[in-house]
Amino acid sequence: MKAISETLSLGVDSLVFLDDNPAERAQVRDAIPAIAVPELPPDPSLYMQSLLAGGYFEAIAFSDDDRKRAAFYQDNARRVDLKGQAGDLSAYLASLDMTITFQRFEAIGRSRIAQLISKSNQFNLTTRRYSEVDVAELEASPSHFTLQVRLADIFGDNGMISVIICRKGDTEWEFDTWLMSCRVLGRDVEEAVLQEVCSEARQAGALSLKGRYIPTDRNGMVAEHYAKLGFELVERLADGETVWRYRIAEAERPGVPTPDLPMKVRRLP
Repeated sequence: MKAISETLSLGVDSLVFLDDNPAERAQVRDAIPAIAVPELPPDPSLYMQSLLAGGYFEAIAFSDDDRKRAAFYQDNARRVDLKGQAGDLSAYLASLDMTITFQRFEAIGRSRIAQLISKSNQFNLTTRRYSEVDVAELEASPSHFTLQVRLADIFGDNGMISVIICRKGDTEWEFDTWLMSCRVLGRDVEEAVLQEVCSEARQAGALSLKGRYIPTDRNGMVAEHYAKLGFELVERLADGETVWRYRIAEAERPGVPTPDLPMKVRRLP
């Protein structure tokens, strides 16, 4: 189960383990508590009913990305294999020949955006939830900046892999939502997103970006997300929430280089 998780770049909490042997079920529950292990009745004819009743595979929508999901996982297994063969990380990223696509929220991607917001737990800084109706309102809001991000490489299209929502202020923009698919971790997508948001905020006259990390029992992997991107810690609250700030003007100082991205950038309206 751990090997499957690593190969597909999925958190173990995304897996469901089904087995008719109660001893095997107990072993997996004990070894990896985050994996969902449905209890099954003695009668095999009731297995399907029990599995469906658990709601493990329910979805609020079925998008084109969902139709391609098996292909996404197969392609990701090939990426893991290539990474093992590459001499170093830079060589691996260059060999992927990646193209990142930035686009504002729009009607075609709306259901997938809402789906990602409702399901993303691990790489999700605030885990705020928005419905498809909410997404449509944010899409039209002049006080919000929105971004849907896709990534493609030599193995195929990764689909929509990140969603960004920022609240616009006169001099500061705040990340309301920053989530990303775990299957593209380690490919400098975070840096590319930050550069894109900085560019948009700068053009609007903003001087800084603010971000919050609101901890849950599942998003610990992004506790230092803002620190790794060069944000300064502004406040640490009693419940573990942290507030961060990134000064756009300081990033533009002479001698402060903008990291080169191992990908081509495409922008759609």
